[in-house]
Amino acid sequence: MNKTFRIFEHFNFRFSVKTMARYKVNKSFSRDGRFSEKAKAVQRMFGLTEEKIRSQTVLHNCELEIKSGDIVYITGPSGAGKSVFLGELENQIPAEERINLSQIELSKELSVIDCIDGDLISSLKALNTAGLNDVYCVLNRPAYLSDGQKWRFRLAVAIRAGRKFVIADEFCSGLDGITAACVAYNVRRFAKESGITFLLAGCKDDILLDLQPDVLVVRELSGEGEVVYKEYSPPRRIRLRRTFGIKKNEKRCEM
Repeated sequence: MNKTFRIFEHFNFRFSVKTMARYKVNKSFSRDGRFSEKAKAVQRMFGLTEEKIRSQTVLHNCELEIKSGDIVYITGPSGAGKSVFLGELENQIPAEERINLSQIELSKELSVIDCIDGDLISSLKALNTAGLNDVYCVLNRPAYLSDGQKWRFRLAVAIRAGRKFVIADEFCSGLDGITAACVAYNVRRFAKESGITFLLAGCKDDILLDLQPDVLVVRELSGEGEVVYKEYSPPRRIRLRRTFGIKKNEKRCEM
């Protein structure tokens, strides 16, 4: 029998001041180093030269407006630069104000409930928000959870850390569709209740309805993309061209 708990009371901390800040991402990559003979053979097969390959500089250049309590979701196909974009945003936030899920350790000694800061009820609330509400998981040790459960455990730890920013790459990537939708919905509700800002990156588009990100950054393999701000009516779209110059476009967003 699947034994779960449900707790719906509000959390006891909140960053109530609604402040807005601008974050600029400016990162470029170029091809350096020598090409092997095998690599040169591939170039000839596709009619490429070393000069052409070296000239293909990848440039990430964008400015985002983010308010406290916002959810920023960076999405796009694998290889589009989501993690790089997220990492550049993270570097602009003071270390004492942020927590990254990837940096949370998994204990082999303590149970899940003992690893969450706060009293019993607060800890259970955080686990419920993160979608980890099976009693056997709560009493297990984090290191022995499944990959999806480990991710949700880290999310619960981040929620209770009391930082202004929670950062997560590969958001909900290891979760099934129903669980991912529940976690996305709970994160959305928690962000608005607490005022904590979530900076997320992932390739799941089917969670957008539940997550309802305030700022949606869509990356494309072609080097283009766009930023959509939900608060405008209609939502404001900023198209990122191949050179990543920012250009406004008043076309209606169909979300």
